[in-house]
Amino acid sequence: MSKDLTKKAVEMLLQGATLLSEPCPYCSGVRVIKNGLALCIKCGREPEKKEIPIKVKNELKKSEIEITLEEKLSELSKELEMESNHEKQQEILKTINSLIETIEKLKKQQ
Repeated sequence: MSKDLTKKAVEMLLQGATLLSEPCPYCSGVRVIKNGLALCIKCGREPEKKEIPIKVKNELKKSEIEITLEEKLSELSKELEMESNHEKQQEILKTINSLIETIEKLKKQQ
C-alpha cells in the first residue's frame, strides 16, 4: 500500500466516501467509493463505476430518520425516569407515544 494511495483514500473518506464491503476483484484489497468511483487502497485500480439506485438512497434517509427518532426516544425514556412532576411525565409520555407511532409508520413504508 503506497502512501499516495493511502492519502487519496483518506481524502476521499473526508469528503464523504465510504468503505466498500466487497474487496477489490484484482488484489482483494480494501476499496473506497465516492460518486460511483471505487478505488482500491492496495493496488490503486478503479475497477468499475457503481451507481446507487434512487430507491436505496431514499431507504438510507429513512434509516437515518429512524435512528434519530430512536435516539430521541431513548433520551426521553431517561428523562421520564428522572422526572418526578406528574404533569411533565404525562407530556413526556405523549411525546414518546408520538415517536413510537412515527417509527412504526416509517417501518411500514419500507
